[in-house]
Amino acid sequence: MTEITVEQFNCFMENELPWVYGIGMRAHMIGDREVIIKLEVTEDMLRPGGTVSGPFMMAMADAAMYAVVMSKMGAAKMAVTTSLNINFLQRPSCSVLLAKGRALKVGKRLAVIDVTIQSEANDGLIAHATGTYSLPPAKT
Repeated sequence: MTEITVEQFNCFMENELPWVYGIGMRAHMIGDREVIIKLEVTEDMLRPGGTVSGPFMMAMADAAMYAVVMSKMGAAKMAVTTSLNINFLQRPSCSVLLAKGRALKVGKRLAVIDVTIQSEANDGLIAHATGTYSLPPAKT
């Protein structure tokens, strides 16, 4: 069972991180230890050459990691990114991007998460990220 629903996560993002919500990033699926974040790419997100700017894909990866943490802990406002590594593998088309996050390990203080980014246009693997989140102390 997950500790947060898609609707709850999207509402949390709208209220707590309105800039993320404002660019159209939404949770599409939240399961036990895995999530899908969706972003419809707009012209404003493109860099010269017509490819999606890296910071948007990094934000997607981070949002997916945050959603994975919340799938285990609920609305963990104080969970924070401690590391994020991303490899851009190929140029995505200007379409809808999907960031699929899954927990590799969730411990008492840290969560290690894997994220793949693909497009609905089926471009193959666009980016791969790994990251670590620092988790707030458990409530006693």
